Amino acid sequence: MYKGKKIGVVVPCHNEETQVGGVVAGMPGFVDKIVLVDDCSSDGTLREMERLKKKGGKRVKIVRHSENLGVGAAIASGYRWCLAHDIDIAVVMAGDAQMDPEDLPAILDPVAEGRADYSKGNRFITGEAFRKIPKVRYFGNAVLTMMTKVASGYWHVTDSQSGYTAISRKGLEMVPIKEIYPGYGMPNDMLVTLNIYDMGVVDVPVNPLYGVGERSGMVIHHTIPKLLFLMGRLFVKRMWLKYVVRDFHPLIFFYLLGFLLGLIAIPLAARVLYLWIWLGCSITPINALGTGFAMVMSMQFFLFAMWFDMDYNRHLNAGR
Repeated sequence: MYKGKKIGVVVPCHNEETQVGGVVAGMPGFVDKIVLVDDCSSDGTLREMERLKKKGGKRVKIVRHSENLGVGAAIASGYRWCLAHDIDIAVVMAGDAQMDPEDLPAILDPVAEGRADYSKGNRFITGEAFRKIPKVRYFGNAVLTMMTKVASGYWHVTDSQSGYTAISRKGLEMVPIKEIYPGYGMPNDMLVTLNIYDMGVVDVPVNPLYGVGERSGMVIHHTIPKLLFLMGRLFVKRMWLKYVVRDFHPLIFFYLLGFLLGLIAIPLAARVLYLWIWLGCSITPINALGTGFAMVMSMQFFLFAMWFDMDYNRHLNAGR
């Protein structure tokens, strides 16, 4: 136990035969249950899990998928196990050994002390991330983080793709686990859902581990477009459920007007640039003013909407 709380660590795995043993070996002694979730691995991951279970006894549990469902689905299965077995705080540590077990107390503290419903690792705070994280993944993460801020309403949260997290039992009971996004967009979907249910979230500095034998299953050019589409869908979901169904806030009109004016401004700007640069035609003042007005007003509506959203969700910043 940790600070009087029963701790369960969910370890989602897909083809992590060489890595999962190190994750279990480094698990702190205060962890009550280690839930190894095999997402239908095609290598010897399940065999290694069974060896670890035999060695670790009742502390180690195995959940197995008969088909590959995705990392989000693996985490959801681990969460369901934790709910069914009276776990107070459920932690996620990936099976690829990229999460430092020495950071676990820091991840747990905000939740164990009742300051937050959900805490997540942030690899960017320490300043080591740019040096350690592969550059393509670093910049991709930065873009997705900015989009996640808009989609989720947690404007204080950075490193949105970090999967090193802890969630309280209250959070597990309120979040519809069966609806968690099954793929790599799970952290983004989780943040949006937590915001809809008004859960306090805090970022915790963690040490990024790379070059420890991990193998990424993410195909960037396939995953990024899916995540961008997911962000848009999650944003609309949050706006509807939080500011129309559960409560009302006029910021939805600001977002809507900004979007509609953007639909007008973009083709107008494209036409002006085409006539001016490509064809060399002169632009009439009314065309230039109309285009400029639509663009400026669209940006202003978006900025005011984000400002209202940030202020409305300020109380969910559990790190204040």
